[in-house]
Amino acid sequence: MSSLRIPQVKSLATAAAFLDHVAALGVDLPFDEHVDPAGVLASPVPVRDAGAGTLTVPNRFAVLPMEGWDGDVDGRPTELVRRRWARIGGSGAGLVWGEATAVRPDGRANPNQLVVDERTVDDLAGLRSLLAAGQVAGLQLTHSGRWSRPEGEPAPRTAYEHPLLDARVGATGAAVLSDGELDELVERFVAGAVLAHQAGFDFVDVKHCHGYLLHELLSARDRPGRYGGDLAGRTAFLRAVVAGIRQRAPGLAVAVRLSAFDLVPFVAGPDGVGVPASTGAYPYAFGGDGTGTGIDLAEVHELLDLLVELGVGLVCVSAGSPYYVPHVQRPAYFPPSDGYLPPEDPLVGVSRQLAVTAELARRHPAVTIVGSGYSYLQEWLPNVAQAVVAGGGAGLVGLGRMVLSYPELPADVLAGRPLRTRAICRTFSDCTTAPRNGLVSGCYPLDPFYKQRPERAALARAKRAAKARFGPPRRR
Repeated sequence: MSSLRIPQVKSLATAAAFLDHVAALGVDLPFDEHVDPAGVLASPVPVRDAGAGTLTVPNRFAVLPMEGWDGDVDGRPTELVRRRWARIGGSGAGLVWGEATAVRPDGRANPNQLVVDERTVDDLAGLRSLLAAGQVAGLQLTHSGRWSRPEGEPAPRTAYEHPLLDARVGATGAAVLSDGELDELVERFVAGAVLAHQAGFDFVDVKHCHGYLLHELLSARDRPGRYGGDLAGRTAFLRAVVAGIRQRAPGLAVAVRLSAFDLVPFVAGPDGVGVPASTGAYPYAFGGDGTGTGIDLAEVHELLDLLVELGVGLVCVSAGSPYYVPHVQRPAYFPPSDGYLPPEDPLVGVSRQLAVTAELARRHPAVTIVGSGYSYLQEWLPNVAQAVVAGGGAGLVGLGRMVLSYPELPADVLAGRPLRTRAICRTFSDCTTAPRNGLVSGCYPLDPFYKQRPERAALARAKRAAKARFGPPRRR
């Protein structure tokens, strides 16, 4: 095992203990010791969009999009999906960034992911109706690219040939989408946006994060043709989709969830701790500095300037990919079953995401920025969230996995109620381990509904296998 010793956040029981640990790590996390329920987190924020005008989000909490593994095989929502959306509707969050929804069936990341098409539009409208009055709601439009598994087995379609990731999913040169195929896919994104508008959503997200197809296009520097090369070519797909939406769905706002930086893929080392899969030059990371482990936001700033030109006023900042750098994308104490032990204290990853998000927010004030990476803060999430928003480091605070265990956290914070400690997400990663093993998504450790599900036994077996691989968790 590595000598790295990581305390769990829940063991940092006082603000002083938390801040002392953050200082010992040598990182910076904005922090307010007192959280004012009527303060900045309760204030409305305008989102300006060239098509929709101004959308007013009633408070500074957002529910982030997550990929569901619990729809029907035809792409329609099930009762499990509807339960999740109803809980989000009662969360108190002002903005709901609806879950990843494939624009066509072969672009699904799993066989039970939602699909937006003429068959499912009424079902999606039903999901929208489960949200609370006043919540601004969007739908994330996606094509999973190299991570497509519409029938359960890898069926990759890629933006370019990748020396490290192709072998992992069995991709060959034939998997690379042609310019003509991308032209057809532009039409599917636009058609999906039109249907989302018809279903009652306020905005759509043209998803550019987490290693999926459009994120991969942003790093397609060596791709020939109209969709690669310089940044103008690598953003041609985005520009075409936005233009189509403006023409065919006037009144619908456009947003982008963006992996603002990426790193070289990590793999488990001999002791189970993540290490870079290769060393040396790595030109495949958008927002990277070419080394594979550093960040350079020059092109990211150019991209946000482009979004302003396109009239896009809402961006959610994420990072990396859950497939090959989960410690960067979603800092957690416990790894998913197919992952690796974190090579750093997860608070370092939180600080990294917050710092990048703050730089983008301050350089691009015309864009409302939604931050992510907050769930690992646990009890101290409201303290950091308030300080970030008050300091201009983000317009809204996004909650992902936390919402699966504790959807009412925003409502409790805004009402001045103490957090329910037994509901706080402890980043056990069961919500990732379960779907990676073909089980429905949900919080099995903390949500009583999922504790009683029959899938829990299969999840326990998968976790035992992972424990045998990683050994016991490292503790202080």
